[in-house]
Amino acid sequence: MTAARKKILIFLGLLVLIGLAYWQRSQIGIDLLVQQIRTLGPWGPAAYIFLYLIAPSLFIPGSAITLAGGALFGPFWGTLYTIFGATGGASLAFLIGRYLAGDWVEKKSKGMMKRLKDGVEQEGWRFVAFTRLVPLFPFNVLNYAFGLTKIRFFHYVVASFFCMLPGAAAYTFIGYTGREAALGGKGLVIKIAAAAGLLLFVSMLPRLIKAIKGDRK
Repeated sequence: MTAARKKILIFLGLLVLIGLAYWQRSQIGIDLLVQQIRTLGPWGPAAYIFLYLIAPSLFIPGSAITLAGGALFGPFWGTLYTIFGATGGASLAFLIGRYLAGDWVEKKSKGMMKRLKDGVEQEGWRFVAFTRLVPLFPFNVLNYAFGLTKIRFFHYVVASFFCMLPGAAAYTFIGYTGREAALGGKGLVIKIAAAAGLLLFVSMLPRLIKAIKGDRK
Protein backbone atom coordinates (compact mmCIF):
# COMPACT_ATOMS: atom_id res chain seq x y z
CA MET A 1 0.00 0.00 0.00
CA THR A 2 1.38 3.39 -0.99
CA ALA A 3 1.90 6.24 1.45
CA ALA A 4 -0.82 8.26 -0.30
CA ARG A 5 -3.39 5.47 0.14
CA LYS A 6 -2.46 5.05 3.80
CA LYS A 7 -2.96 8.78 4.33
CA ILE A 8 -6.38 8.63 2.64
CA LEU A 9 -7.45 5.62 4.74
CA ILE A 10 -6.35 7.31 7.95
CA PHE A 11 -8.21 10.44 6.97
CA LEU A 12 -11.41 8.50 6.13
CA GLY A 13 -11.17 6.55 9.38
CA LEU A 14 -10.90 9.77 11.34
CA LEU A 15 -13.91 11.17 9.52
CA VAL A 16 -16.00 8.11 10.43
CA LEU A 17 -15.00 8.25 14.09
CA ILE A 18 -15.60 11.98 14.30
CA GLY A 19 -18.94 11.64 12.52
CA LEU A 20 -20.16 8.96 14.90
CA ALA A 21 -19.07 10.93 17.93
CA TYR A 22 -20.57 14.16 16.59
CA TRP A 23 -23.90 12.36 16.18
CA GLN A 24 -23.87 11.75 19.94
CA ARG A 25 -22.28 15.11 20.82
CA SER A 26 -25.43 16.71 22.22
CA GLN A 27 -25.89 13.76 24.57
CA ILE A 28 -22.48 14.04 26.23
CA GLY A 29 -22.80 15.02 29.89
CA ILE A 30 -21.22 14.05 33.17
CA ASP A 31 -24.07 11.79 34.33
CA LEU A 32 -24.29 9.99 31.00
CA LEU A 33 -20.53 9.54 30.80
CA VAL A 34 -20.39 8.03 34.26
CA GLN A 35 -23.30 5.69 33.58
CA GLN A 36 -22.11 4.49 30.18
CA ILE A 37 -18.45 4.02 31.06
CA ARG A 38 -19.29 2.28 34.34
CA THR A 39 -21.21 -0.40 32.43
CA LEU A 40 -18.05 -1.31 30.50
CA GLY A 41 -16.30 -2.72 33.55
CA PRO A 42 -12.57 -3.31 32.93
CA TRP A 43 -12.87 -1.67 29.50
CA GLY A 44 -13.98 1.58 31.11
CA PRO A 45 -10.54 3.21 31.29
CA ALA A 46 -9.84 2.43 27.62
CA ALA A 47 -13.20 3.89 26.58
CA TYR A 48 -12.58 6.97 28.71
CA ILE A 49 -9.15 7.59 27.16
CA PHE A 50 -10.57 7.02 23.67
CA LEU A 51 -13.29 9.59 24.35
CA TYR A 52 -10.60 12.10 25.29
CA LEU A 53 -8.74 11.28 22.08
CA ILE A 54 -11.64 12.39 19.89
CA ALA A 55 -12.92 15.23 22.13
CA PRO A 56 -10.63 17.94 20.65
CA SER A 57 -11.75 16.99 17.15
CA LEU A 58 -15.36 17.69 18.19
CA PHE A 59 -14.49 20.84 20.13
CA ILE A 60 -16.01 19.25 23.24
CA PRO A 61 -14.85 20.96 26.46
CA GLY A 62 -12.62 18.59 28.37
CA SER A 63 -13.84 19.79 31.77
CA ALA A 64 -16.97 17.58 31.72
CA ILE A 65 -14.93 14.52 30.75
CA THR A 66 -12.34 15.24 33.44
CA LEU A 67 -14.99 15.64 36.13
CA ALA A 68 -16.50 12.32 35.04
CA GLY A 69 -13.05 10.73 35.27
CA GLY A 70 -12.73 11.79 38.89
CA ALA A 71 -16.18 10.43 39.71
CA LEU A 72 -15.45 7.14 37.96
CA PHE A 73 -11.85 6.33 38.83
CA GLY A 74 -10.93 8.46 41.85
CA PRO A 75 -8.26 11.16 42.11
CA PHE A 76 -5.17 9.09 41.26
CA TRP A 77 -6.33 6.86 38.41
CA GLY A 78 -8.71 9.55 37.17
CA THR A 79 -5.83 12.02 36.84
CA LEU A 80 -3.63 9.38 35.17
CA TYR A 81 -6.25 8.40 32.59
CA THR A 82 -7.17 12.04 32.01
CA ILE A 83 -3.65 13.31 31.37
CA PHE A 84 -2.84 10.47 28.98
CA GLY A 85 -6.17 10.89 27.19
CA ALA A 86 -5.91 14.68 27.01
CA THR A 87 -2.32 14.55 25.78
CA GLY A 88 -3.27 11.95 23.20
CA GLY A 89 -6.21 14.05 21.99
CA ALA A 90 -4.07 17.19 21.78
CA SER A 91 -1.40 15.23 19.89
CA LEU A 92 -3.93 13.80 17.43
CA ALA A 93 -5.30 17.29 16.71
CA PHE A 94 -1.72 18.54 16.25
CA LEU A 95 -1.00 15.84 13.65
CA ILE A 96 -4.26 16.50 11.82
CA GLY A 97 -3.41 20.18 11.67
CA ARG A 98 0.12 19.50 10.42
CA TYR A 99 -0.55 16.79 7.85
CA LEU A 100 -4.23 16.72 6.90
CA ALA A 101 -6.13 19.95 7.50
CA GLY A 102 -3.67 22.84 7.29
CA ASP A 103 -5.89 25.11 5.19
CA TRP A 104 -8.88 24.59 7.47
CA VAL A 105 -6.78 25.33 10.55
CA GLU A 106 -5.46 28.54 8.98
CA LYS A 107 -9.02 29.76 8.40
CA LYS A 108 -10.22 28.67 11.84
CA SER A 109 -7.34 30.23 13.76
CA LYS A 110 -7.38 33.50 11.78
CA GLY A 111 -5.10 36.06 13.47
CA MET A 112 -3.90 33.59 16.10
CA MET A 113 -1.32 31.97 13.84
CA LYS A 114 1.10 34.88 13.69
CA ARG A 115 1.24 35.12 17.49
CA LEU A 116 1.74 31.37 17.78
CA LYS A 117 4.47 31.23 15.14
CA ASP A 118 6.27 34.21 16.65
CA GLY A 119 6.00 32.72 20.13
CA VAL A 120 7.31 29.31 19.04
CA GLU A 121 10.20 30.85 17.11
CA GLN A 122 11.21 32.93 20.14
CA GLU A 123 10.67 30.44 22.96
CA GLY A 124 10.10 26.98 21.48
CA TRP A 125 8.54 24.46 23.87
CA ARG A 126 8.38 27.11 26.61
CA PHE A 127 5.69 28.89 24.62
CA VAL A 128 3.66 25.68 24.44
CA ALA A 129 4.03 25.29 28.20
CA PHE A 130 2.96 28.88 28.77
CA THR A 131 -0.19 28.54 26.66
CA ARG A 132 -1.16 25.35 28.52
CA LEU A 133 -0.93 27.15 31.85
CA VAL A 134 -2.27 30.53 30.73
CA PRO A 135 -5.48 30.31 28.63
CA LEU A 136 -4.58 32.89 25.97
CA PHE A 137 -6.27 30.99 23.14
CA PRO A 138 -9.18 28.53 22.76
CA PHE A 139 -7.74 25.16 23.80
CA ASN A 140 -9.20 22.99 21.03
CA VAL A 141 -8.24 25.37 18.20
CA LEU A 142 -4.80 25.74 19.77
CA ASN A 143 -4.11 22.02 19.41
CA TYR A 144 -4.64 22.17 15.66
CA ALA A 145 -2.86 25.50 15.23
CA PHE A 146 0.36 24.32 16.87
CA GLY A 147 0.62 21.76 14.07
CA LEU A 148 1.29 24.62 11.65
CA THR A 149 4.20 26.00 13.66
CA LYS A 150 7.80 24.77 13.63
CA ILE A 151 7.57 23.20 17.09
CA ARG A 152 8.87 19.63 17.20
CA PHE A 153 6.17 17.05 17.90
CA PHE A 154 8.09 15.52 20.81
CA HIS A 155 8.59 18.91 22.49
CA TYR A 156 4.91 19.72 21.99
CA VAL A 157 3.80 16.44 23.57
CA VAL A 158 6.11 16.66 26.59
CA ALA A 159 5.29 20.32 27.31
CA SER A 160 1.55 19.64 26.93
CA PHE A 161 1.68 16.59 29.21
CA PHE A 162 3.39 18.24 32.16
CA CYS A 163 1.70 21.62 31.90
CA MET A 164 -1.81 20.19 31.58
CA LEU A 165 -1.21 17.96 34.60
CA PRO A 166 -2.06 20.52 37.35
CA GLY A 167 -5.42 21.35 35.79
CA ALA A 168 -6.18 17.69 35.15
CA ALA A 169 -5.45 16.82 38.80
CA ALA A 170 -7.59 19.69 40.10
CA TYR A 171 -10.67 18.95 38.01
CA THR A 172 -10.37 15.21 38.57
CA PHE A 173 -10.30 15.75 42.31
CA ILE A 174 -13.33 18.02 42.06
CA GLY A 175 -15.20 15.26 40.21
CA TYR A 176 -14.17 12.76 42.86
CA THR A 177 -15.27 15.11 45.64
CA GLY A 178 -18.64 15.61 43.95
CA ARG A 179 -19.18 11.87 43.88
CA GLU A 180 -18.21 11.55 47.53
CA ALA A 181 -20.62 14.36 48.43
CA ALA A 182 -23.45 12.61 46.59
CA LEU A 183 -22.67 9.32 48.36
CA GLY A 184 -22.10 10.88 51.78
CA GLY A 185 -18.49 9.70 52.03
CA LYS A 186 -16.27 10.21 55.06
CA GLY A 187 -13.99 13.17 55.54
CA LEU A 188 -16.06 15.25 53.17
CA VAL A 189 -15.04 18.62 54.64
CA ILE A 190 -11.35 17.84 54.19
CA LYS A 191 -11.92 16.65 50.63
CA ILE A 192 -13.89 19.76 49.71
CA ALA A 193 -11.18 21.95 51.23
CA ALA A 194 -8.51 20.05 49.29
CA ALA A 195 -10.47 20.41 46.04
CA ALA A 196 -10.90 24.15 46.63
CA GLY A 197 -7.18 24.48 47.39
CA LEU A 198 -6.20 22.67 44.20
CA LEU A 199 -8.55 24.81 42.14
CA LEU A 200 -7.17 27.98 43.73
CA PHE A 201 -3.61 26.83 43.03
CA VAL A 202 -4.39 26.18 39.36
CA SER A 203 -6.19 29.51 39.02
CA MET A 204 -3.15 31.32 40.46
CA LEU A 205 -0.66 29.63 38.12
CA PRO A 206 -1.26 32.01 35.19
CA ARG A 207 -0.51 35.06 37.37
CA LEU A 208 2.59 33.38 38.77
CA ILE A 209 3.85 32.48 35.30
CA LYS A 210 3.20 35.99 34.01
CA ALA A 211 5.02 37.48 37.00
CA ILE A 212 8.04 35.23 36.41
CA LYS A 213 8.10 36.08 32.72
CA GLY A 214 7.81 39.78 33.55
CA ASP A 215 10.77 39.63 35.96
CA ARG A 216 12.96 38.01 33.30
CA LYS A 217 12.37 40.76 30.76
